[in-house]
Amino acid sequence: MNEHESAYDRSHDDHNHGHGGSSTSSRKLAAVSVINLLGFLAELAGGLLFGSVALLSDAFHMLFDALAYVMAFAAAHIADNYGDSDRWSYGLHRLEPFAAFLNGLLLLPMVGFILWESYQRFLEPVAIGTGPTLAIATGGLLVNIGSVYVLQGGEMSLNERGAFYHLLGDAGGSVAVIISTVIIEVTRLQIIDPIVAGLIAVVITWSAGKVLRGSSAIFLHRTPFEQHEVRAILRKVDGVTAVDDLHAWQICSQITVATVHLETDVETMAEAETVTRSVHEELAHHGVDHATVELCPGYGDRSTHLNNHAH
Repeated sequence: MNEHESAYDRSHDDHNHGHGGSSTSSRKLAAVSVINLLGFLAELAGGLLFGSVALLSDAFHMLFDALAYVMAFAAAHIADNYGDSDRWSYGLHRLEPFAAFLNGLLLLPMVGFILWESYQRFLEPVAIGTGPTLAIATGGLLVNIGSVYVLQGGEMSLNERGAFYHLLGDAGGSVAVIISTVIIEVTRLQIIDPIVAGLIAVVITWSAGKVLRGSSAIFLHRTPFEQHEVRAILRKVDGVTAVDDLHAWQICSQITVATVHLETDVETMAEAETVTRSVHEELAHHGVDHATVELCPGYGDRSTHLNNHAH
């Protein structure tokens, strides 16, 4: 029996690439977008009226976050509603990491702006209206808390995680503005304002790094699990004698795909079916949503077989 006759391939034909959780993700991101746009307008007006560069920094942080949420919502909405056709094998879910990557990039120019403004204010401190600034910063914190409440619960998608990190940065920024405003009111040290703005820039940079690393890992097809561990587990499946080839990657944060080529000592299709089912179950335990499993008989001369089978 040659390799082609014994090869057995099975895929999850009933796997739904639409992922119902995406609709919930879209609604959450839409709600957070609206909340943060309103918060941005309030903080922008307050920063301009009362002279706080820290409040302005937090406002622009909130603006870019809101734009990021809009992009994430658009990507999730398009993937949910316009990707179900034979032309797109896995729908348009690849838009999710693409939008997340752009979101991370959007944060970087904002960091430069904040640092420049902070430097200018550090050289020439400007008096700020502490009372109104404190009130607006508190409102911004409430916006962040409300947004976190909307997002929390269940497993978050990549874009939801990106939004969550943004919100943590926003909340930290609002708290920093509140504390710095109180300190300025007590000590009259106006230089505290640009220092806090610089700290907010550091938090923003951390947020951008998290999002960029996560989305880049998907684009560059990083294996989403420890491959040597999965290989060891598959080798223990009854009927499997060797794992010749194993590849796994993510379409988006919610869809993981894998292909595996195994040597086996089974002799009937029923046994092959049992082995394949077991392999699918093991891969599913490691987060694989869609797998293609190929079985072939063991070869006496493995080096010859592997050279012929090399990709």
